[in-house]
Formats: sequence, structure tokens, C-alpha cells
Amino acid sequence: MKKLWISILLVLSLGTICLAATKVEAPDSCKQCGMNRTMFAQSRMIVTYTDGSSAGTCSLNCVVTDLKAARGKKVKSFQVADYNSKKLINAKTATWVIGGSKPGVMTRVAKWAFADKLAAEAFIKLYGGKKASFKEALKASEDEQAENAATQKQPVHKGHGEHKM
Repeated sequence: MKKLWISILLVLSLGTICLAATKVEAPDSCKQCGMNRTMFAQSRMIVTYTDGSSAGTCSLNCVVTDLKAARGKKVKSFQVADYNSKKLINAKTATWVIGGSKPGVMTRVAKWAFADKLAAEAFIKLYGGKKASFKEALKASEDEQAENAATQKQPVHKGHGEHKM
């Protein structure tokens, strides 16, 4: 009986360690929409400003919202998750894919980042879309937000279980 309890505790401990390993850096929730950043680890971003402040978001779309709210703050860096590994990479040097059939996060037109250009090309073969630079992906998000504001559309939350309204 003692061995059974030890085995159960060991399995539970390993499960907790595995869950903790998949959790992303703080903050847990997107600063702009409240979505769970671990759940959307493949699209999360961190924008760091020169004054030392930073914002963790679920997506490029929410970074655009944060940039508007930051009013004049200068950006030190943009980090984005590599779509495949979910590790943070430099958003400016990433290969971005805009569009395709894979639904995006907080956007009608998906924008995904890849550390490796070949991984982006493989993604495009599977799901479609086009390769882009960070500047192009950022502009596409800005344009989409401007269009939403002009038509008073709200970002699509399809299947994104956790968010604030």
C-alpha cells in the first residue's frame, strides 16, 4: 500500500512539473484583451519600451492596441513566439506568414511568426498565406484595426475561450 501511495505522489508531482514547464512567462493574461497567454503561446508577444516597461500580449493585434495606448513611448524591442517551438524570438528578424486557412488570434487575417524561413514555407504549403516581414505584418494589423474602427467591428474571438469584453 505504501508503494502505491508513493507511486501516485510521484505521478502527480511529475504531472505538475510538466504543466509548469509549458506555462509561459508573465503575465498570464494578455494586457489588452485578457486572453490566456499560455493557451495562445504560439502567437504571444512582448513589447518592451525604452522606459523599462513592457506589455505581454496574446497576439500582434493586441500589440498594435498597446502601441496606441502607449502614446509616444519608444519601443526597445518586440519579441514574438515562434509558431512551432513557442519560444520567444526577435519579431523584427522573424519570418512572418500573413493569411492562410489557419485561424489567427484576435484577427480575421492570421499573422504567424517563424524563427526559420523553411518552417514558414512549410506552413504556407499546408495552410496557405504569404511570407512577410515584421513591418508588413505590423502594418496589416494596423490596417485591420483601422478598418474595424471605421466599420465599428470588434475583433473575432472564435474559439478563444478566455477573454475580457
